[in-house]
Amino acid sequence: MASTWAAFAAAEPDLATTVEQRFGAYTHHVLATLRRDGSPRTSGIEVRFLDGEVWLGMMPDSLKALDLRRDPRFALQANPGEGTTMGGGDVRIGGRAVEVTDPAAKAAYRKEVEPPEPFHLFRTELTEVVRTYVEDETYLVTQVWKPGEPVRTLKRT
Repeated sequence: MASTWAAFAAAEPDLATTVEQRFGAYTHHVLATLRRDGSPRTSGIEVRFLDGEVWLGMMPDSLKALDLRRDPRFALQANPGEGTTMGGGDVRIGGRAVEVTDPAAKAAYRKEVEPPEPFHLFRTELTEVVRTYVEDETYLVTQVWKPGEPVRTLKRT
């Protein structure tokens, strides 16, 4: 089961706002894909939240684009920022990336983002959103959302 960003944001607006703010705090983030042999590959990436979707744009024939064409599963982690404070916590999105080839959809993205040409464009289908943060300097709190389920919150000392 997968979900769009818009559906997630409608179901869990507070968590969605926090996640989007964390991604918006920095330009570059980390994308994990699967290589042909199944081992993980991490790559830097810029992420866009537009029109109720999370978009991944990348250079033509980049290894991450080729990985996603072969196996659409991904994990995306927001840049934690400088130092160790990680204001807002650590946030991750997992799911599947669907390549967008429709000229009208790519033109709309191009108009909004102005990426270097040519480019690959993927929209995401979410299977998980996770936020981990420290509360009251005592608890490690993890919030986990999966499509069709409410946010599950775990606290540890």
